[in-house]
Amino acid sequence: MRIFCASIATETNTFSPLRTDFSDFQESFYAPPGQHPVTPTLCSAVFTEGRLRAAKEGWDLIEGTATWAEPGGLVNRATYEQLRDEVLGQLRAAMPVDGVILGLHGAMVAQDYLDCEGDLISRIRDMVGPDVVIGTSFDPHSHLTDLRVNNSDIIVAFKEFPHTDFVETGQAVVDLVLRTLRGEITPTKAVFDCRMIEVLPTSREPMRSFIDRAKEMEGTGDILSVSFIHGFMAGDVPDLGAKVIVTTNNNLTEAKQIANDLGVELFGFRGATRPSFLTPDAALDQALASDAKPIVLTDVWDNPGGGVPGDSTIFLRAIMERGLRDFAVGTLWDPMAVRTCFSAGEGATLPLRFGGKTGANAGSPIDATVKVKKLERAAWQYFGESIVPLGDCAVIELPGGGEVILNTNRSQSFDPSLFSNMGIDPTSKKYLFIKSTNHFYDAFAKIAGEIIYVDVHGPYPSDPKTNGYRHVKRPLWPIVDDPFAAKAS
Repeated sequence: MRIFCASIATETNTFSPLRTDFSDFQESFYAPPGQHPVTPTLCSAVFTEGRLRAAKEGWDLIEGTATWAEPGGLVNRATYEQLRDEVLGQLRAAMPVDGVILGLHGAMVAQDYLDCEGDLISRIRDMVGPDVVIGTSFDPHSHLTDLRVNNSDIIVAFKEFPHTDFVETGQAVVDLVLRTLRGEITPTKAVFDCRMIEVLPTSREPMRSFIDRAKEMEGTGDILSVSFIHGFMAGDVPDLGAKVIVTTNNNLTEAKQIANDLGVELFGFRGATRPSFLTPDAALDQALASDAKPIVLTDVWDNPGGGVPGDSTIFLRAIMERGLRDFAVGTLWDPMAVRTCFSAGEGATLPLRFGGKTGANAGSPIDATVKVKKLERAAWQYFGESIVPLGDCAVIELPGGGEVILNTNRSQSFDPSLFSNMGIDPTSKKYLFIKSTNHFYDAFAKIAGEIIYVDVHGPYPSDPKTNGYRHVKRPLWPIVDDPFAAKAS
């Protein structure tokens, strides 16, 4: 048995001022065939699981390229076509194969390609024919299109947000593909369109119990897999929005019924899933009145994981104006300022302009006389079992005493190691200011005395009612109150 494996992944914010090209993939993660590391990345756990199963069971795994770019703006057309054709060429050279396993994100958009993953999967289907089994993993913050569903046999998305189960998802995809190839199952899929745009963290109710029930359903009767696509509100594509996909063992009626039931229930959660998002002033008032330590305050919208630059100074300026001293910020993206700090050297004091460089909605740059506390080449942080590169980083101390980590590789805040790896003990600080919507939660909750979500309006398109989508033609909540009635009319 021969199975080909590849991974091309990024999450595209079509409203972002950034653009994504091949250098962004190289900067974040690029592994040619046979060079994937022992540890998985967010979208490439199918590689590590495929290796384990192939070694144990004696079948052949043919590895193609695995690559990931930090979420950003539209992917350059030539870059997408280069990566796509690279993988297609590797698959062509590997044929004949019995199966194809893909680690994808599901929200990649390139110039002239609104559905990159659908384009890739359909071209693979055309190449291998109808009898080869195709399985793929997706991030739930993706777009589920008919082109993907119709050309894949297996689709499994991470259930957790934060995505703590990306390894388990890779394992599930590999296992279902193998069972299909061995004739043990006949995957049959059904999709329900929830017709809504919502933030759906699974670290809190009502999503926590909902996801737990879905997990319990898998493996009972004919149910093979239950996945939820949350959607990605910063992606202006026709299939934007939440969907449910259920896979059964040759039982279409059951797949349709379960997808419908779960989809209706999920739609009923609209407006009730998010934690309280406070304004910057209200968040700082709450933090200053609290005896907890450390207090983690997260800027949910200036989050590089959502494709924005991550260089907004709006909240930091408010922090400085309040006179806070015992705090650390991780991170603020500014390669130019980092380079200046390296030129100055550790221990240097210098006037520095930092942050606020890439857009009109992220605040103006901050000018301050700072001390360079620490410099680190090729810094990194953990995200579960994965290593996330931060690039060259500098810790600067502000005149009032707070510390700010400046980084060269855009990344959201996943784990307290982003502080400790830069010589900052996160538990010693009264306040930790980070940039993440919810991926930070699992790791930071272990050390936090209190967590506050901060709604800082800036570069991220955070209100579907005013985002001005051009490609979305279906009625979706909250743009319309009752999208199902609108559909019927």
